[in-house]
Amino acid sequence: MKDNRYVIIMAGGIGSRFWPLSRMEKPKQFLDILGTGETLIQQTYRRFRKACDEENIYVVTNAEHKELTISQLGISPDRVLAEPQRRNTAPCIAYGVFRIMKENPQAVIAVTPADHLITKEDEFCNVVNDAFRFSSENNALLTLGITPDRPETGYGYIQANMKKPVHGFKNLYKVKTFTEKPDLDLARVFLESGDFYWNSGIFFWRADAIVEAFSRHLPDLYLAFEEGKEFLGTDQEAAFISRTYISCKNISIDYGVMEKADNVYVIFTDIGWSDLGTWSSLYENSHANGSGNVVTGGEVFTYGCEGNIISVDKGRITVLQGLKDYIVVDSDGVLLVVKKEEEQNIKYYLDDVKKRTGEKYL
Repeated sequence: MKDNRYVIIMAGGIGSRFWPLSRMEKPKQFLDILGTGETLIQQTYRRFRKACDEENIYVVTNAEHKELTISQLGISPDRVLAEPQRRNTAPCIAYGVFRIMKENPQAVIAVTPADHLITKEDEFCNVVNDAFRFSSENNALLTLGITPDRPETGYGYIQANMKKPVHGFKNLYKVKTFTEKPDLDLARVFLESGDFYWNSGIFFWRADAIVEAFSRHLPDLYLAFEEGKEFLGTDQEAAFISRTYISCKNISIDYGVMEKADNVYVIFTDIGWSDLGTWSSLYENSHANGSGNVVTGGEVFTYGCEGNIISVDKGRITVLQGLKDYIVVDSDGVLLVVKKEEEQNIKYYLDDVKKRTGEKYL
């Protein structure tokens, strides 16, 4: 039944790898970072409205972004769950699941990040429908897998048991192993084996199945929400969540549950997915001009430049000469110029800025 389908959109991240465009005040998921006319969270919300009743979509975000979420999505405030602190994905999901279960114990829930790119939306809709159908019929934890095209160290990997496809479903298999973010050598082995998939961070499960997994693998988290579930959906919810989050362990759903559970499945397909986790991934998923530069924002004049991603505030005139494979971002009082191959160091530069200037430019 479609009425039992629910969605939790996780929108609590700070998007620090996209600094200085992404700031604490308005992180990446609330930006039209691709220049499509929609922010990333608006795209995510729209995609899931095709497979789920709109009133069954919930967003979990940081308390300081609740009003921003409401304004961007036009969503009821009752369906925006405000986290008082950032505690990673396991507490975020537990909050959403227990809140939904209070409303509908038969709920079948999709969990998705707010800030991923999916270009093949018709195929995505098909796989979402299959995933909901499988999850409603089974006590299983299902993840959406992506065929890897490089030895990426920033994603979790799922090894599928290719000898045991699930009858009645296309490209759906029991999971052999679930590994969080390997080193480069191991990622190369995974790529060559042919039976490993990237974990997209999109999950499907019945509410009772994931609650059972919490009770088994994260009992402290389970007990914290189980003991206070009567407060959810009432005027005492905010106070209960504030108390609970103080003691919640900072842990991902991958480490806390998926790597330990024995009822994990994967469904994979080509949906044109990217987590848009870095400036380089944004470059790869954007339209480059004749010189191979991706340019957004203000007036940019380039001379002898190629392979760059350039993002400047509207109303700014920017002139660049002789740059190749650089990230150039001019946003709200901050200018960042970094080689694309060195972009993993942006977090360290951000730490230095914080030490010298406080949080003014974060």
